[in-house]
Amino acid sequence: MLYSAEVEHMCPVAKGAYHGPAPVPEEGKWVQVKENSDISGLTHGVGWCAPQQGGCKLTLNVKNGIIEEALIETVGCSGMTHSAAMSAEILPGKTLLEALNTDLVCDAINVAMRELFLQIVYGRSQTAFSEGGLPIGAGLEDLGKGLRSQVGTMYGTKAKGARYLEMAEGYVTRLALDKDGLIIGYEFVHMGKAMSAIKKGVDANKAIKDATGSYGRFAEAAKYIDPRVE
Repeated sequence: MLYSAEVEHMCPVAKGAYHGPAPVPEEGKWVQVKENSDISGLTHGVGWCAPQQGGCKLTLNVKNGIIEEALIETVGCSGMTHSAAMSAEILPGKTLLEALNTDLVCDAINVAMRELFLQIVYGRSQTAFSEGGLPIGAGLEDLGKGLRSQVGTMYGTKAKGARYLEMAEGYVTRLALDKDGLIIGYEFVHMGKAMSAIKKGVDANKAIKDATGSYGRFAEAAKYIDPRVE
């Protein structure tokens, strides 16, 4: 260790009380985090790139400092999907500190990693007060049946009004309008359920029909429109 001449000539003063790190909540325990291996928890981070063309939601399940599970969800930029594919290979097996200092290809994913790191090292994880945390695979369960991200895609213009394109329930096929032209409901296809049925050998038309549902006062509509065409 190198010391400057000024420090070398100083006399030592004894250190008083021990000022350790504040304990943070982690999976039902209070932990003084000093090493990577002290960190456990499942939580999420949201990031964006410099031009803010796309965004990323990153979910990590960390056990004893090691990333055991990663879920990368992206929206708004086609290139981000390929970056997410690489990140899904890069992240598992790394420590949180390694992941923070690894190029995850896309800035939105890197920013999400930074935000998630801040939450988890400060004890703000989703599993802070869950004894033992969540098992590996819990991140995947966030996607629900069909294992598809919950995406909302809406479009609107002053001249023609709003169009619902994709809801949490699925791909919107028709909008229901009342006599005044107001949206009162919509019809959707749950693509995850439809694809699961098709993979099991169900006829595609039947699978789509079985996975079709509606929301709101859909049956009472005065008019139905295709939001992507009409």
